[in-house]
Amino acid sequence: MDTEEKYLERLEILVEEEDFALAEALVGQALSYGWEEESLATGQIKLTLHCEDGELLNALAVQIRNFLPEAQCLRSKIVQADWTNAWKEYFTPIEAGDFVILPPWLAKSYENPQKLYPIIIEPKSAFGTGHHASTVLCLKAITALYHEGKIRAGQRFLDLGTGTGILGIACTHYGLTGCGLDIESLAVDNAKENCVLNSVKDFTVGLGSIEKVQGLQFDVVIANILAQPLREMAEDIINAVSPNHMLILSGFLGIQVADLEKAYERMGKARQFRQETDMKDGEWVSLYWG
Repeated sequence: MDTEEKYLERLEILVEEEDFALAEALVGQALSYGWEEESLATGQIKLTLHCEDGELLNALAVQIRNFLPEAQCLRSKIVQADWTNAWKEYFTPIEAGDFVILPPWLAKSYENPQKLYPIIIEPKSAFGTGHHASTVLCLKAITALYHEGKIRAGQRFLDLGTGTGILGIACTHYGLTGCGLDIESLAVDNAKENCVLNSVKDFTVGLGSIEKVQGLQFDVVIANILAQPLREMAEDIINAVSPNHMLILSGFLGIQVADLEKAYERMGKARQFRQETDMKDGEWVSLYWG
């Protein structure tokens, strides 16, 4: 019997509050999945990341120190079972638009007076849980477009950079069918697992990026990635949107909006959702057309 314990790599980043937006952006560019944020009594903010790739975390720590020399980066390991138990303490329900994101162990006990639609997500070491502002902003955009009558049953959607599949699962709640793509094979497996947890059958998930759907068009395209790949893929993403239909982008900061609007100017004038917590130019933004 194999009793060897499995470990995850951990990186803890401590930054001053005024440096938080830049630190979070650097983390998001490196990982593209969830992490824990905690305000400390010292006035600092701690970002805690877990994954199996120690070299990736080492490289990120170097980048953080290059941009923020005063930041503290602490590396350690954690028994994978301990990480799983820690998630149960950390994971809180996330309400966004018509939806609430829950882990399996809260699915039955969560009080839901607003009758929000529950999306059950199995937390994994390498993927988002809905706690990140960009996911929340996308859910709000999906909800807004649905209530405006622009997202509706029978439409086809593409969820680019699907991660845990939260956004695709949300679309199926409104009667849409579609597909999700991610460049991380473990993310694809996790998204498929979450589709099963939510009894979703109208959402297929595969490995890859926008090149996998070249020549196809969708009524709703959602891309919650990062500013640089969104700029690089702008033409292909625009071409994947059916004429006069919906595009939702997120995963970037307010200071990056102007460049993204220029890259997507062929879509017309965008509307915005911003994170409620004001972090000056560091707030997270979602742009949507429709």
